[in-house]
Amino acid sequence: MQKVHHVSVSHIEEQFSTIQKVVRARQAGRMTHHTILVLGGTGKTARRLVPLLAAGGARPRTAARSGGDATFDWYDDRGHDAALEGVDAVYLVPPAGRLDHPPKVAAFLDRAERAGVRHVTMLSAYGVDLAPDDAALRAVELDLAARTGLTHSIVRPSWFMQNFTESFFAPSIAQDGVIVAPTGDGTEAFVSTADIAAVVAATLLDPAAHAGAAHDIAGPEALTLGQVAGVVSRHAGKEVSHVDLDRDVWVAQAQSAELPADYAEVLAGLFDLIRAGHGSRPGATVEEVTGRAPESFEAFAAREGAAWRAGAA
Repeated sequence: MQKVHHVSVSHIEEQFSTIQKVVRARQAGRMTHHTILVLGGTGKTARRLVPLLAAGGARPRTAARSGGDATFDWYDDRGHDAALEGVDAVYLVPPAGRLDHPPKVAAFLDRAERAGVRHVTMLSAYGVDLAPDDAALRAVELDLAARTGLTHSIVRPSWFMQNFTESFFAPSIAQDGVIVAPTGDGTEAFVSTADIAAVVAATLLDPAAHAGAAHDIAGPEALTLGQVAGVVSRHAGKEVSHVDLDRDVWVAQAQSAELPADYAEVLAGLFDLIRAGHGSRPGATVEEVTGRAPESFEAFAAREGAAWRAGAA
């Protein structure tokens, strides 16, 4: 039986005590980056990252199409220079839902170097290091690693636990009590975005310690979507099941929901990996970087399951 990590206080509050180690390092004079541009500033990881950066003594500047400190659109570069003004480090979140972004990211990184940015931490994805060099995220990783004008870190998380509460799987759970994905009995070590944010914060607050690092980030247990559905059921106040839809049917439905065809195929490819037994596996990165174990799906569901109960009401 797999061990379940229980938390006696809020998991997010624990991150602030963890980050105090970084604060002490800053006070000792090891920190060099102060103003940190957080792209995707209203997104899942950024919302959890910003308070950690502030607690670590940095000045985070969120950037998003709307709702951020700076207006930022990957496909309209008119606001890029303003967003980068006075910035020492960047949390780089490439555009989601499209595969044509490497040239846009490259142009942005050129601007960042000219603006004096000294470090970039990139949000990638688990297993991207095994992808072909011309795959979108891998191309950005390689571009970033080749730059000599700044240091970099890469974080490669597994599937987010928050995909079940904030997006992707959440609508079908709320509306129909199902998790639809062609994954069979394959497993994935789902990770909380709170844990991702804690690792990212460490790389941005002490970049010298993580220069050149590529951190694979996964949760503490590998679960099938059937097992996930069982946990969700306990905390949602209703029965939730996994629907192992045919792969081609899933792709067709995703496209009919206006997901670009090439991106739907990429997601289906990720499901293929899980089905084939090559999904993410539990790893030690979160504990090694932050000093505490990653949150279990059971603990996550107990903490954030109100989203499912609201959907069931």
